[in-house]
Amino acid sequence: MKAEEYQAHDATALAQLIHTGEVSAAEVTEAAITRAEAVNPSLNAIVVPMYAEARHVATKPGTGPLSGVPFLIKDLFQDYGGWPTSAGNAALRDMPVPEHAEIVRRWLDAGLVVFGKTNLPEFGAKGVTEPLTFGPTRNPWNLNHTPGGSSGGSAAAVAAGIAPAAGANDGGGSIRIPAACCGLFGLKPGRGRVPTGPRWSDPMHGAAVNGVITRTVRDSALLLDIMAGPEPTAPFAIAPPERSYRAELDREPGRLRIGVTTRSPLDSRVHPEAHTAVTSTATLLAELGHEVEEAEPDIDGHALTDDFLTMWFAQMAALVDWVKSTTGCTDSAFEPDSLMLAATGRATSAATYVRAHTRWHDHTRALLNFHRTYDLLLTPTIAGPPVTIGRLDPPEWLRNAERLLVRAHAERIVAATDLVLREVRTNLAATPFTQLANLTGTPAMSVPLHWTESGLPLGVQFGAPPGGEGLLLRLANQLEQARPWSHRRPSGLSLLSRGPA
Repeated sequence: MKAEEYQAHDATALAQLIHTGEVSAAEVTEAAITRAEAVNPSLNAIVVPMYAEARHVATKPGTGPLSGVPFLIKDLFQDYGGWPTSAGNAALRDMPVPEHAEIVRRWLDAGLVVFGKTNLPEFGAKGVTEPLTFGPTRNPWNLNHTPGGSSGGSAAAVAAGIAPAAGANDGGGSIRIPAACCGLFGLKPGRGRVPTGPRWSDPMHGAAVNGVITRTVRDSALLLDIMAGPEPTAPFAIAPPERSYRAELDREPGRLRIGVTTRSPLDSRVHPEAHTAVTSTATLLAELGHEVEEAEPDIDGHALTDDFLTMWFAQMAALVDWVKSTTGCTDSAFEPDSLMLAATGRATSAATYVRAHTRWHDHTRALLNFHRTYDLLLTPTIAGPPVTIGRLDPPEWLRNAERLLVRAHAERIVAATDLVLREVRTNLAATPFTQLANLTGTPAMSVPLHWTESGLPLGVQFGAPPGGEGLLLRLANQLEQARPWSHRRPSGLSLLSRGPA
C-alpha cells in the first residue's frame, strides 16, 4: 500500500480493505511505520516506537471489527503489558508494566495493531505537550505551534497521517484541546462510560476518562462501541446506551435547542478567531434547522476552577509520592512545575479537599438545570488559535523561586505565596472552557469546523447532559456531512519529508 493511499483512508475504510483482501494487515502496518519514520523526527509525536511488536502482531489473523488497522496509544493510563508507561516522567520511562490496561485489551481484541506510544506533558498536567523527558511535540499544521495537550502526541500523529486514530484521555480537556488544535474530532465520554483499570480505578474521581482522537466521526463511534462498558474492577456501572454508537449515525439528531456562549468562564480574553468559530457554527446549526440562542449555565467559573484545581493539586501530590515510592527516585526525576503542583497539593488540608469535592455536586446541579432547557451547550474549545511552542512556559524568575521553595520543602509557603495558583490560572486562560465537562462527568466533543486566516485549526465544543454521547455523535455526523473536514491536510507538512510512496 502506498503512503498516499494509506493516509487517505480512515480506520473504518482500512478495516474494510483488509477484510476484503485488497491489502494485508502487514502491508498497512508497513505503510504506517513508513509514514512515522518520515515525519516523526520533525513532529516528535511517537516517543515509544513499537514497530517490531506491530509487525509481529500484523502477521496474525484477526477477527475484530478493526482487524489489522494501525493504532497508537497514549503513554498514560493505557498500559501495554511488558512495555513502560512513562506518563512523561523520567523515572517511569524504563519501568515495564505487567499487564494490559482494560482499554488496551479491548483495542487489541478489536484487531487494532499498536505500533507506538505517543507523547504527553508530564502526568498529562498541561494543555500543551512539551515534556522535559521527551521534548516538545509540534503541530503538523505549523511546526512552530503546539498540538495542544495533554494528548498532543496522539493528535499530531493522526493529523500528520501516521495513524487514522489514536488513544487519548481527558482529565481537563486533554482529548478536546488537541483535537481543536489539530483539525480533528475528539469526543470525551462521560464518567464511567469507558474503563480505566485494572491498575487505576477512578482517576480524579472520574474526571479523567479514556477515549480516542480521530479524523472521522464514524471512527469515533465505532471505537466508542469497542471501548464502552464496565470492567470487573470498575467502581460503578452506568446504564448502557439504547443502541450502538455506530447505529446512532443512521439517525438524525432532530431539532435541537442549543445554548451558545463565547464568554470565558474565567472572564479572560477570547480571541476574535474563537468568536468567529462559534458564530460561524451557530449560523450553520440554524441553517440545519436547530434553535440556537445565547445562554450559559449559571455557574461561577472562578469557583468551579478553584474546586477543580484543589483536586488537581492533590492528585499531583499523590502521583509524585507514588512514583517516588515505586521507583526510589528523588525530586530530580520530576519537572519543577510538577513538584510545585505537588507541594501545593500537600499544603491543602483534608477538610479543604473534601469541601471542594463536595461542591462539584453544586456545579453539576447547575449544569443539569441548564440542560432542562437546552439539549447542548456550544462554546469555543480553546480561547484562541494554538499557541507557539514555549509560549506558556513560566518566566525564569518564577522557575528559580519554585526550585528554591521545593528544595526547602516549604509547602505551606508555596501555598501562601499563591505562585502556583496564579501560574495555573494564567495557563488556563488559554483553555478555560473544557474543565466543566470533566468536573461534572458529562460527555463533550470538539468538532473541527473552523480554520484561522493563518491556516491553523480551531475547533468548537459541544457539551451534553449525562448519557449524551449518542446525541453528540448524531449531531457531529450531521455537521461532518454539512461541512466536511477529513479531506483537509496540514500545510505544515510541506516542511516535512514525504517519505517513499
